Amino acid sequence: MIDNDGQQRKVAGVVKWFDVAKGFGFLTDPDGGADILLHANVLRNFGQGSVADGARINVMVQATPRGMQAVEILSIDPPLTEPMPPIEDLCAATPEEIALLPLLPARVKWFDKAKGFGFANVFAQKGDVFLHIEVLRHSGFSDLTVGEAIAIRVVDGRRGLMAAQVMSWERVAGEMRAATPGGGAAPANKLRLVAGAV
Repeated sequence: MIDNDGQQRKVAGVVKWFDVAKGFGFLTDPDGGADILLHANVLRNFGQGSVADGARINVMVQATPRGMQAVEILSIDPPLTEPMPPIEDLCAATPEEIALLPLLPARVKWFDKAKGFGFANVFAQKGDVFLHIEVLRHSGFSDLTVGEAIAIRVVDGRRGLMAAQVMSWERVAGEMRAATPGGGAAPANKLRLVAGAV
């Protein structure tokens, strides 16, 4: 372990639990040390308001007088689970087919974790896109807040448009910047073309 000297180290941990209402949770230390505190502000800096229990997370941690704390999230991967059971209303698309769909910029209209669903609005599109709690969990989220920026892959399910994958908008935008020559922002017209692909 690191002494309380301000040095940071990279850790590949697993989310033990995270409570949105409390504003914090804990990661397991892969080296067998004490659990690592994950504060909601650190998660928000990564662009997410929640994270699923069991998600694999790469973080920079630092020793503090209260123990190890995550200070920066580098990546989050959904929990390792068996292949996602089919969601009756989703569609017959395979995960490979879903991965080929465009990522659309959207905002959460509302989401009720207790009910297990909610809706999002895709930028420059009319109508709502259904958000299912199981899709969220398999995308690495445990909850969404009103107005949260997300990127979604949309399918035409039995009951209409439905998100088949959800990602943090900040994560997608960062990946787009990294893929753009010079590291600048992606052209706005590119986002409009993607959004019009529903």
